[in-house]
Amino acid sequence: MSIRVGVDIGGTFTDFCVYDDATGVMQTFKTFSTPTTPGAEVMNGVAELERRFGHPPADISYFTHGTTVGVNTVIQRRGAALALFTTREFEDVLVVARLKTPDPYDLFSERPAPLAPRERVYGLSERTLKDGSIETPVDAADVARAVAQAKAAGAETIVVALLHAYANPANERAARDAILAAAPEMTVTLSSDVWPVIREYERTVTATVAGYVQQQVAHYIASLQQALKDAGVQAEPMITKSNGGVMTAELGKTAPIATLLSGTASGVIGAADVAARIGAADVLSFDVGGTSADVAVINGGAPAFGVGEMVGEFPIYVPTVSVTSIGEGGGSIAWVDDFGVLKVGPESAGSTPGPACYGRGGTRPTITDAFAVLGLLGAGELGYGAVSLDKAAAERAVLTLSAPLGLSVQATAESIIRVSISGMYLEISKLMSRHGADPRGFSLLAFGGAGPMTACLLARDLGLAQVIVPPTPGVLSAYGGLIADIRNDFIRTAFVDLDVAGLKALDGYAVDLEAQALHWLRQEQGFQGEARLVWTADMRYRGQSYEIETLVNRADIASGALAPLGAAFHREHERVYDHADPDAPVQIVNLRLVVSGSVPKPEFTESPAASGPPSPLGEAEVYLDGQTRTAQIFARADLAPGHSFSGMAIITQDDCTTIVPPGQRVRVDGWGNLLIEAEG
Repeated sequence: MSIRVGVDIGGTFTDFCVYDDATGVMQTFKTFSTPTTPGAEVMNGVAELERRFGHPPADISYFTHGTTVGVNTVIQRRGAALALFTTREFEDVLVVARLKTPDPYDLFSERPAPLAPRERVYGLSERTLKDGSIETPVDAADVARAVAQAKAAGAETIVVALLHAYANPANERAARDAILAAAPEMTVTLSSDVWPVIREYERTVTATVAGYVQQQVAHYIASLQQALKDAGVQAEPMITKSNGGVMTAELGKTAPIATLLSGTASGVIGAADVAARIGAADVLSFDVGGTSADVAVINGGAPAFGVGEMVGEFPIYVPTVSVTSIGEGGGSIAWVDDFGVLKVGPESAGSTPGPACYGRGGTRPTITDAFAVLGLLGAGELGYGAVSLDKAAAERAVLTLSAPLGLSVQATAESIIRVSISGMYLEISKLMSRHGADPRGFSLLAFGGAGPMTACLLARDLGLAQVIVPPTPGVLSAYGGLIADIRNDFIRTAFVDLDVAGLKALDGYAVDLEAQALHWLRQEQGFQGEARLVWTADMRYRGQSYEIETLVNRADIASGALAPLGAAFHREHERVYDHADPDAPVQIVNLRLVVSGSVPKPEFTESPAASGPPSPLGEAEVYLDGQTRTAQIFARADLAPGHSFSGMAIITQDDCTTIVPPGQRVRVDGWGNLLIEAEG
């Protein structure tokens, strides 16, 4: 017997998605996360596989895992003591950054302290010119001096980011060799290995984040590999990546920058799969866990990608699934500030102790507690039986805010929900504005343990067309990791004009990129199936400061076809800025290549509609919109394709609870998704 396992670690629960290759059956469950002992939740889950489903570890043929070690290391600033070697006279690159004030409305706001403090930044006497020629080679004695100073200052790892290393990495590699000759025990990270892109700050800050987390990520992955092996799992674990793909765990030890947003990216990949299956064109994925709500735009079944995503206080410029994180999850704590104003988040109760209603010792009110007080979570178990709902404990927690606010416990609970929804409303409105999109044409695809709980209330305020709740929304991120393709990104700064000479140079770069990409896929990942190559170019009109990533045809580059490449850029410029200038000269700044290999995916079939109406489990008294109401309670397992009913309703299942307010109607489609729309 062979099973495939996807794992996603959240702030409160760790999700497992298990697919049986032989039977086509998918099974899911959750265990509590163990933030004090990272990785223990994975081992607990492997043991649970056999206890719940009779699958011993030896049955696992494919194992994917999203890690939060890297992002948590940055957020908590618990990484390695970092030194930065840069070109002499460029020691202030991280301090100067882009001269942007974090909050332009706060005169006292400050940029975050760099991960490599200024006293551990050392300039080297070397120089690579913008065309890649070496004007001044690296001096080994100069490097040895800097190494001695870095070690004396307590540095544990060194990042090398030299001027114009994107054009020629030779000086960075020579510096690495000199560092290791002087200090063989030192870990070295090169900016040209991490992401060899033009613009010094962007390349340097990305490399420093990679170097900062490398030791912690490598240690975690090595421990995971050993623990899985000791448990009897023979499959080499795969690590989910920020770009929505996966890579081998062994490679993850040396490429930690690719794992920083792996968990959130996996959720978007799972949501995109659901959206593509049902033909939903414009979708917002809405992943609400215990700590945050993560939102992404999906068009035509494909997620949006971007660069410059924030990890803690720092941007990283490797390609990632574009996700907006809002610090309001199911475990986010409500509090009253010094001015008597109710606030929610960003602090979370996490898994220990968790929301008060979990009965694990929590005493501070959370969003989940507010829903429990209002009777909107029913009275059953949560998290696959891991939690028995303690409504009395939730009421005691929310009551601590009632007196300062001068409200009843029910009114306080509803105020907590309204404040959290308003925060989500604000951030999603900003996201829609950045994309120039009208939210009324979008569906909200809700998942995560708390997504379906809040989705209909948010959609009602935003005026969204529809809410989609997939069959197992609480573990969709784990499913996303399970179906993610093996994928990697490659880039080469070209900086050529769109003319005959420029395309000749670009074709040479394309040959090199393709060789790198196929070597990575075939040799480093061991994938021997069909390789998919997607080419894009960062293009701009001459004189512009920023580029637009434009889909291009490899054959046009090889044949020197200027017209179709120019036309593609003009169309994209028109789409983004609503104007184009076909007569203006065009430059190609970067050439990009995405290589991917498809992994086996579960197959689903659409089911025929059931006859007759659904049967509710019973009724419950709830409080919503300032009044007491009677809600029908449905078990998700009892709902079949074709079933339809109106709110007020509560739909319970092992991994989450879906709340349907009055004025909205639910329909179950042939794939088992809940489609919820406004009536009338």
